[in-house]
Amino acid sequence: MLILASKSAARQSLLAGAGLRFAASPAQIDERALELQVLGKGGGPIDVARRLAEAKALALPARPGQVVIGADQVLALGGDLLHKPDSLPAARSQLDRLRGRTHALHAGIALVVDGSLCWSTVETASLTMRAFSAAERDAVLALEGAAALASVGAYRLEGPSIRLFERIEGDYFTILGLPLLPLLAALRRHAPTVMEDSSR
Repeated sequence: MLILASKSAARQSLLAGAGLRFAASPAQIDERALELQVLGKGGGPIDVARRLAEAKALALPARPGQVVIGADQVLALGGDLLHKPDSLPAARSQLDRLRGRTHALHAGIALVVDGSLCWSTVETASLTMRAFSAAERDAVLALEGAAALASVGAYRLEGPSIRLFERIEGDYFTILGLPLLPLLAALRRHAPTVMEDSSR
């Protein structure tokens, strides 16, 4: 049984698009506490992304034959980590911080088989926003609506927010929060029956 420990619609769509049969069961962890713990020990954004993914994959009760995918994404702007905005004014402020600058998206992913962590990695994408106007920002947020609050960057590349970008370097799946090619390779190596079950 394949479990995705995430409520992200984008991640679920990517897994379904790859033809995998799975159930979604969001993991409950204190993300900010874990982030502070990693940073307090001298870790950086990549370490935070990896630990969050591992913690989510390990948070679900272990069951025989169960394969759990944990995933999380960290946005780093210079030395700062940005989080999901909790309101549209906060989304405006966050986009203003990103305007005309380059930021990194670190997507962590982990695989737990039969209760044991067997694999994890972090993939990184670099994104540069245009020096957009306040009117452009507000027009995009009006189109995005509440969806902007579900993203760590207050934007969705698969939505109207793409208008705000100048350059993108990195894997599209990584940007959406699920590095799919490394994940599929890990499933073939560590949980081949999951791949076989999905092809039947």
